[in-house]
Amino acid sequence: MNGCPEFALLDSLTVSRRGLLRGLTAGGVATTVGSAVITASPASAAAAQSVLVVLSLRGAADGLSLVVPHADPAYYAARPTIAVPRTSLLATDAGFGLHPGLTPLLPMWNAGQVAAVHATGMAVPNRSHFEAMELVEDADPGSAARSGWLNRLVGLTSTGDPLQGLSIGSTTPTALVGSATVMSMDDLASTTVPGDASRRASLEAMWRDESSPMSRAMGATLAGVDRLGTARAQTDNVATYPSTDLGRALSSVARTLRADLGVQVVTVDQGDWDMHSDLGTLEWGGMQSNAAELGKALAAFFADLGPVRPKVTLVALSEFGRRVVQNSGYGLDHGWGNVMLTLGAGVRGGYYARWTPLAKTLDADVPVTTDYRDVLAEVVAARMPATSLATVFPGFVRTPIGFMTGQSGWGRTAPPQVRPPASPPASVPTTPAPVPTKHRHRKHKKRRHKRHRRHAGKR
Repeated sequence: MNGCPEFALLDSLTVSRRGLLRGLTAGGVATTVGSAVITASPASAAAAQSVLVVLSLRGAADGLSLVVPHADPAYYAARPTIAVPRTSLLATDAGFGLHPGLTPLLPMWNAGQVAAVHATGMAVPNRSHFEAMELVEDADPGSAARSGWLNRLVGLTSTGDPLQGLSIGSTTPTALVGSATVMSMDDLASTTVPGDASRRASLEAMWRDESSPMSRAMGATLAGVDRLGTARAQTDNVATYPSTDLGRALSSVARTLRADLGVQVVTVDQGDWDMHSDLGTLEWGGMQSNAAELGKALAAFFADLGPVRPKVTLVALSEFGRRVVQNSGYGLDHGWGNVMLTLGAGVRGGYYARWTPLAKTLDADVPVTTDYRDVLAEVVAARMPATSLATVFPGFVRTPIGFMTGQSGWGRTAPPQVRPPASPPASVPTTPAPVPTKHRHRKHKKRRHKRHRRHAGKR
């Protein structure tokens, strides 16, 4: 599986935060202790009533492989060697089915706790990983302010508690950047103050002057790390996670949430979705590997939540989708529309799509018929009903879908071939690029994922 040079650069820019002073953010001074980063002053919060976990599938996952439109013949015509066979799909209805790598999620699907909303994305295509990630996570098109939608969400009820907004990974994503206090850590186990008690006392003495923003931030960091000790004391409940970055990250999230520390929002990443080549089949390639990891990790996470599971809703999304037509390298190039998955508390399970037949798409893309903010806003409205959506998503008027309980909307999907396109379409080429007569079915080696580090010159 080979990604484009831009996504490879994102991957290579990742550095460890341990021991680094990170400089200024939009909301104040960010410092690190161990692997934690924080942006303001502390105040403990009560246990959260609802928790939103946002999982970013970095690199532009192929939604047509994860949730397959099996009733659309153009899907199979455009992908003669990499399409998922209909007979292998899970949880099929008249229009869609799940990739078999998501088998561990079937119990949740059958219980109505998984929803797939297809043909989602930004209103205007953007095929740059850098720019699309920023735009999706800002969720405020045209604004010059560096403020993410999750930071704005936390800011509505912020008490200054650093643990209200939490990021697991090597960088803080744009969605959590802003004026509200948040905290980031590589993983739960490593988020400690290094050294003995005397070193801790020295640090406290050094940063005792609360008139300094840096001092207040350091004090908040130390307090946040101390409170995470309760989470570190938790052990995995009944779950077996995959031995991957995603598995370790979701294990850290589950342990933290079980400690009831007042966490409201969490961000996690899964990488290696930029499959320009070697996307593969059900026997080999990047898609079967990533889908299997995703299914195992999510099933383990929800099993591991224990008594806090009724509070937790997870949304999985990607910066954009892939082209409909496969290329000559058994992969897919950058596209537009994609699928979003929602799991857990408050979800009304099933497939949801206002579908444009793939044979009538523009530029070989999946057309976007549902703004991705409609999905995010519906989750927020259902799980955090006191939230001002106008603050979280400025200038956006949502169209309700109905995949969350208590929310009415255009409802469940009809078979994908029944909805006509919204505008006069151009034809999608259904004959793929030439496929090599011989292909070496090499065993896919999964790279260890590193979260991207935002480039310094952004905005």
